Amino acid sequence: MPKYLLSLLAAVRLFAAPPPNCQALKSLQIPGLLFFSADSVPAGTQLPFQENTLSAHCLLHAEVNEHTGPDGKSYGDIFELRLPADWNGRFLFQGGGGLDGILKPAIGPGGLGERAALLRGYAVVSTDGGHSADPASQGLDGAFGSDPAALADYQYRSTQLVADAAKKIIFRYYGRPPKHSYFRGCSNGGREGLIAAQRYPRYFDGVIAGSPAFHLTRAMIAEAWNTMQFAAVSPQNPSAAFSNSDLQLIAHAVLVQCDTLDGVKDDLIFNPAACHYDPSQLQCSSGKTPSCLSPEQVTALKKIMSGPVDSRGKALYSDWPFDSGIGAPDWRFWLLGNDKTSALNVLIFPPAVNGMALAGKQPPIDIFHFDFDSDSARINQAAAAALNSDSTNYTAFRAHGGKLILWAGMSDPIFSANDLIHYYEDITRANGGPAQTLSFARLFLLPGVNHCGGGPGLDSFDSLTALESWVEDGTAPEHIIARGNAFPGRTRPLCPYPLTPHYNGTGNPENAAAFFCAK
Repeated sequence: MPKYLLSLLAAVRLFAAPPPNCQALKSLQIPGLLFFSADSVPAGTQLPFQENTLSAHCLLHAEVNEHTGPDGKSYGDIFELRLPADWNGRFLFQGGGGLDGILKPAIGPGGLGERAALLRGYAVVSTDGGHSADPASQGLDGAFGSDPAALADYQYRSTQLVADAAKKIIFRYYGRPPKHSYFRGCSNGGREGLIAAQRYPRYFDGVIAGSPAFHLTRAMIAEAWNTMQFAAVSPQNPSAAFSNSDLQLIAHAVLVQCDTLDGVKDDLIFNPAACHYDPSQLQCSSGKTPSCLSPEQVTALKKIMSGPVDSRGKALYSDWPFDSGIGAPDWRFWLLGNDKTSALNVLIFPPAVNGMALAGKQPPIDIFHFDFDSDSARINQAAAAALNSDSTNYTAFRAHGGKLILWAGMSDPIFSANDLIHYYEDITRANGGPAQTLSFARLFLLPGVNHCGGGPGLDSFDSLTALESWVEDGTAPEHIIARGNAFPGRTRPLCPYPLTPHYNGTGNPENAAAFFCAK
C-alpha cells in the first residue's frame, strides 16, 4: 500500500479514536500517586461562589508525597486537576494563597472581561500546598511547620511535585504533553510563581505573579511594626487608631495632591513616582476633629508608610506608597480590623511566624511585643533562604524562553508595591539593563487597588491572554487594558514599568485610547 495511503489511514484512526475515559484515570499506575476520584462533569455545571458555568471536563483528585509527620498527622500534596473535553493543548498551574492548606477549585479564575482558564480550554491544576489546614482555622493554621517535609512543600517543593504529577496524568489522558505550560498566582501564589521561575525554570513557559510575597519574612516584620504603631495610638483597642472617616480623609488628601500628575483628574494616581505626600499637613492645630488627624495619628502613619527599622535605623522591609486605596475596606481589614474582628495581620501573625517561619521553635514571638533587633534576626535566619523568592537570577528561565508578568496594587496593605518596584529594579540591574529585562519580565502597577484586587481602582485585566501572546507569538505586552467595578465603563492602559499612562489632552478620558505610555 502506498505510503500516503498508510498516512491517511493512520490519520483517520487518530481522529476516530474514542474520547479519553475519565473514570479510567483512577486505575492509572503512576509511582507515588494516590488517586481519590475521577468524575466527568457535564457542561453547564456551576460551582458555589463562581459566576460562570463550566465546560464539560474530567475532574480528578489525587495526592503525591503522602506521608506521616513526626506529629503523627498525615501529610501530602493533595491536588485537583480538571481536564477539559475541548483541550487547547495548554496547562495552567493555579497558585495558592496565605498559608495554603485549602484546596480551591482548579478553574483558573478570571475577572471582569477575562474568562476562566478552564473555559478557554486549559487543563488546570490546584493544590493545598502539602498540608490540609484545620477547618476551624479558616486557613490560618501553621501547625504543619512541625513536619519538615510539609514545610518544604509550602516553602518551594509543592509546585514541582504537583506539576510533575499533573503533566504525567495529562499525557496519559490526552496522549500528548501540554504544548505550553503557564503559572498564575497572587500573594503567596505569586511567591510560588517566582519560586517556579527561579528554582524550576523549565517547568513553565510563562508566569504571572501578582502581589507576590517574595519578601515574606520581611513582610512578617512589617506586620508587627504596623500593629505596634496602631497600638501606640490606641493601646486598649488598636483597631480604633484610625476611624473609617480618618482613612477617607487621608485618601482624599492624597488624591488632591497627586491625582492630576498624569494629566487628568480621575481619582486614580497613575504617576506614583511623582507623588510625594506628607501627612503632616493633616495634623490638627489643636484638638482632634473629623477634618484633621491627631499628632499621634500622624506619627503612626509616617512610621508605617516609611517601613520598619531596627534600633540603629536600618530598614527591615520597604516603605509604602501613598495611594487612594488607603481608605478602602481591604486596607482596614488587613491592618486595623474593627471592633468585632482583629486585623488579619494580628490573626495570621502567630501561625505564620511561630508555626511556619520558625517551625514552632521556642520561644514564640508576640506581635505586640516584637523586638526589631533580635526577633527580626530570628525570623530571617530561620526562614528567609527557603521562604523568600527574591533571587534575581533568571538565566535558565530566560534561556528556556520564559516570560514573567509581575503586577501589584499600589494600595496593597500587606506587601508593599514599592518593594516590588525595588525588586524589579534589582532584576533589571542583574539582567543586562532595561531592554534586556523587558524582553522577558514586565511589571504593571495598578493605582487604588488593594491586595490581589478590590479597592478604588481598575483591578481587572486579561493578563493570561497577554502572556499567551508574548510566549506563543512573541508579542510583548506594550500595555494591558484594565477595567474595574469601582469605575464602571472606564478603561485604562496598564503600562510596563517605568512607563505610566498619560492623557493625550483631547480624547474621551474614560477610554484607554485617550492615553499613551511614557515616562
